[in-house]
Amino acid sequence: MYYKFSGFTQKLTGSTVPAAYSPQGLRAGVPAESPAMIFGTPTKLVSEGGSMVEYIGANRVPDLQKIYQISDGIPIHLKRGIPDRLLYRTTMALTVGGALYCMVALYFAAQPNNK
Repeated sequence: MYYKFSGFTQKLTGSTVPAAYSPQGLRAGVPAESPAMIFGTPTKLVSEGGSMVEYIGANRVPDLQKIYQISDGIPIHLKRGIPDRLLYRTTMALTVGGALYCMVALYFAAQPNNK
């Protein structure tokens, strides 16, 4: 015997073979026609381009590779000079400040309420 879930009684009920294999009234099928396009403007394929893609700026990767591959004892996160040092020190200051703030908040939260 075949069973299916009845939405009315919220229990399993006896069923026929087609109803058991397509639950909740879902039926396999193919739409008769394709759906309408959402956007009416056609897209341009890469192969249709004909011209190379122009980038906004020059390729800086080889220059950066030269900077980062020099073995001068400087850590990789400080290789580009003053901007890297400022970012690093700001990050460390915010990290230490946040840790201290959490410790102070925990201290005040641990104190009993005097009423």
